[in-house]
Amino acid sequence: MSPRRWLLADQLGPHFLDDPDQPVLLVEARELFRRRPMHRQRAHLILSALRHRAAELGERALLLRTGTFREALDRVTEPVEMCHPHSRAALRFARSVPGLAVLPPRGFVTDRADFAAWADRQPGPLRMTDFFRYASRRHGVLAAPDGDEASRCRPRSAAPTRPVPPPPRVVEDDIDARVRHDLDRWAADGVRFVGRDGPRRFPATHAEAQARLAHFLRHRLPEYDRYADVMSVQDPLLAHSGLSSSFTLGLLDPEPAARAAERAWRDGSAPRAAVEAFLRGLLGWREFLWQLYWYREPRHLATGRMIAAEPLPQWFADLDADVVEARCLADVLGAVRDTAFTHHVPRLRVLGNYALQRGWRPAELVDWFQRSFVDGADWVMNATVLGMSHGADLPLVETRPYAVDGTDIDEISDYCAGCRYTPERALGDLACPYTGGFETFLHRNRERLLDDPRLAAELARRDDPEHREAVLAQEEKRGSTPP
Repeated sequence: MSPRRWLLADQLGPHFLDDPDQPVLLVEARELFRRRPMHRQRAHLILSALRHRAAELGERALLLRTGTFREALDRVTEPVEMCHPHSRAALRFARSVPGLAVLPPRGFVTDRADFAAWADRQPGPLRMTDFFRYASRRHGVLAAPDGDEASRCRPRSAAPTRPVPPPPRVVEDDIDARVRHDLDRWAADGVRFVGRDGPRRFPATHAEAQARLAHFLRHRLPEYDRYADVMSVQDPLLAHSGLSSSFTLGLLDPEPAARAAERAWRDGSAPRAAVEAFLRGLLGWREFLWQLYWYREPRHLATGRMIAAEPLPQWFADLDADVVEARCLADVLGAVRDTAFTHHVPRLRVLGNYALQRGWRPAELVDWFQRSFVDGADWVMNATVLGMSHGADLPLVETRPYAVDGTDIDEISDYCAGCRYTPERALGDLACPYTGGFETFLHRNRERLLDDPRLAAELARRDDPEHREAVLAQEEKRGSTPP
């Protein structure tokens, strides 16, 4: 008799099963939702995906609703196996359970042993661009040309994309209604959520995710390279797929998705530059972050390289966008509150950048991203927030602080035109909080930035003593109040 395959909430696609008749275990552990405040829509999507998977599997599935995973496993009398978990905490737990067999990882393209062999051969810091070239050749997917990010078409304005039909609508069903009822009951019992409830916006089944992927490949992929680095208040999605939660939940297998994108180039429906830009994220960054998470255990959660000891202010932690006047931050924080999602550019240039400038504690920011976004995952947020946003010392990895001022945001978005602040100004009532914050960040971290050519040049350009003291005094007075 086959062991019962325990599918975690991020292992819900068909590629996490081998035998069509194998019995399956699914667990709703309420303690995971009680432990720390999670976005209401993130909690809804997780439970909806688990219950939809149970419904798809029918009698093969045993769905247990318990306080903890251990309580659930105590109720299973037959042998249990599971695919390698996607977090260190889950793996530690799995290894503490007698008789629980842990299979190799799934849901990623590059084998961990292959990555380790590649990483061990690198003469210097590990770079995503080098890994993407390796992975493209290793898997025979659109072998990347020579060059790096500079070879991409980088948009310099936020003009909207050509009109495209909206993605296939997610239709809530009786399962979603029961999830909403249960979350209301949990909230009444003291389980705290952040963000607003709302209709489910993201796929909870493999079929829904496949429909969204097909729509993206046909309608948005052709312009992905032009709009991947743009932000717009008029179109939050632009050319992005909005499928990060589907990959995080394991509803989609990245390798077939990558092959489908490559076919779009080969059959002439999308230019190579667009397909390469998309694959850079799917086969490059996504795989790179996952592999780094396991290749080197993070040891920098408390500090990082930058001065960052301030706690997250309550207005930010609670997603209170209504108290914010800066148009970009108000819109992005409002999107997180209302949908638990933004694409990667607002996350880095608006949210992470603002936190970096004000020296907020990296560990608290990582935790906030994990809880507040529908696609939050430990292995993603550790490296992304700490490495890219805070320039932390990821072992053997090249990272730089992702700090920019208001003029950069103005250059790649349509936010500043309707904002009360002026992106070029660092001082005065109309000073952009990102421009003043950027200068404050430079001066506060002066000694740490001398080895970064871009930021060292910015520091030299802003080194007028009188101006510097005025900006520092202004930002100190502003403190953690909403901009």
